[in-house]
Amino acid sequence: MAAPAYKRILLKLSGEALMGNDAYGINRETLAGIVAEIKSVADLGVEIGVVIGGGNIFRGVAGSAAGMDRATADYMGMLATVINALALADALERIGLVPRVQTAIEMRAVAEPYIRLRGIRHLEKGRVLILGA
Repeated sequence: MAAPAYKRILLKLSGEALMGNDAYGINRETLAGIVAEIKSVADLGVEIGVVIGGGNIFRGVAGSAAGMDRATADYMGMLATVINALALADALERIGLVPRVQTAIEMRAVAEPYIRLRGIRHLEKGRVLILGA
């Protein structure tokens, strides 16, 4: 088997990618398919970082357009990305991968704070790094 073209990748997943054919939320079958693809790449020895969106749960722009303060709406959208990051981490754990979730908004009870070098170290140890908020 040929060596992978890249040692490390960054995958950007939109929140909408998790919806499948549903109108909102997280479709279990779609999530299972995504994590199976991530596992197939991880099994090649590729270090994987994932940046995940939250548009399947909340869009800051939509909230702002509806009269909500733009900063508040954006914070709500960032929290939606953390919800998706936790769902992705759970699904990855269930198939035997070791994920780590990092966020720029401190919430130590559910995720690590974003620290660049710590994230790189997780990648080097073969963990899937998921970035939300």
